[in-house]
Amino acid sequence: MTATGATWRNWARTESVRPLRVERPATSGAVQRAVAAAAASGLRIKAVGAGHSFTGIAVAPGVQLDLADLSGIVDADIATGRVTLGAGTRLHELPALLAPYGLALPNMGDIDRQTIAGATSTGTHGTGLGFGGLATQIVAAKLVSGTGELIAVSESERPELLPAVRLGLGALGVLVEVTLQLVPRFVLHAVEKPAPLGEVLDGWPELVRASDHFEFYWFPHTEAALTKTNTRLPGDAPRRPLGRVSRWVDDELLANGLYRGVCAVGRIAPGVVPAFARQVEKLTGDRDFADFSPKVFVTNRTVRFREMEYAVPLAAVPDAVREVRSLIERKGWRISFPIEVRAAASDDNWLSTAYGRDSGYLAVHRYFREDPAEYFTAVEAIMREHGGRPHWGKMHTRDAASLREVYPRFDDFVRVRNELDPERRFGNPYLERVLGA
Repeated sequence: MTATGATWRNWARTESVRPLRVERPATSGAVQRAVAAAAASGLRIKAVGAGHSFTGIAVAPGVQLDLADLSGIVDADIATGRVTLGAGTRLHELPALLAPYGLALPNMGDIDRQTIAGATSTGTHGTGLGFGGLATQIVAAKLVSGTGELIAVSESERPELLPAVRLGLGALGVLVEVTLQLVPRFVLHAVEKPAPLGEVLDGWPELVRASDHFEFYWFPHTEAALTKTNTRLPGDAPRRPLGRVSRWVDDELLANGLYRGVCAVGRIAPGVVPAFARQVEKLTGDRDFADFSPKVFVTNRTVRFREMEYAVPLAAVPDAVREVRSLIERKGWRISFPIEVRAAASDDNWLSTAYGRDSGYLAVHRYFREDPAEYFTAVEAIMREHGGRPHWGKMHTRDAASLREVYPRFDDFVRVRNELDPERRFGNPYLERVLGA
């Protein structure tokens, strides 16, 4: 189906574009025809997922491909735990899709609105040193190249392309299918509690190595961190879900409803932010429950924000957090959003933020109606001093020259891009900045 383009906006309202036309292919053949038609017209073409990237990675001024009709399970093998999904499948659809097979994603982030292709192509990750980002779960994929060819990549077909295709930024082709290595459905025992920030930073190496999944949030202007420790249990382990009222109070009334109001007020009267942060410090945490993994990993977030996230060497996390804290105090800024700190295992995907090193992640946020530039720029300078790599789907100012310095296989990725998209059919301004023309 083809339609005249309406204005497209991403979730954070940091990017918008009015495509010349929008196409909604339902088969890989239709994607091939769309790419061929764009080439014949001299137009660029981009697939768009859920619009949850904060950068312009999915902006399509020419032809926008909406892959919503390329979704669902294509094939499933319970014996091996491998499931092939249409590229437009949303992460929040997976629990219901996978339940009949008794399978689950090994790890997830805390947002599940993205498509599987968008999440893996931008380097989405969860937390836990035993687990890589979502892209590490890909064992095979099919994509349409810039020349219109349907290419299959797997451990047995063109395996040399896998480290590039798993996390390809949408620069190598249009993903139409991905095959994931899944695990048996499992339960997570979640313990959430506050702890002094200094103690958490001092114990960081031990905390992340002793837990299946560990992360913490720190609200600027407070002394405590909210720690989240998740322990993996078998799928038939007893579950103790959060009560409906308890979850609504914590996740909807406080985390979304009240928080939205405070962010709006804080934008007009920044002086209220520290007092609010101290109230959050008192009200949050101290939860102990167990449920199937998606219900623990994922948090419903309706307050819009802008985000920048950097990956640094695991051991650099405590110093980086302390430096950000000193920066905020020195500048006298009133920051209403917490800093989120997570970890992920080293992997071998060429443009992974965790390529070749166990990594810690620091994410900073601002309310979407506030200008994040000064805060983000100053934090980014700290991250760069620690050899940081920016999340591809979150705001940053890096360009190809600076990124080449922190990605040892950067030029190998560019070589694959030259092979699969020689005319830059999938290019856009963001990719030109981060990968070069």
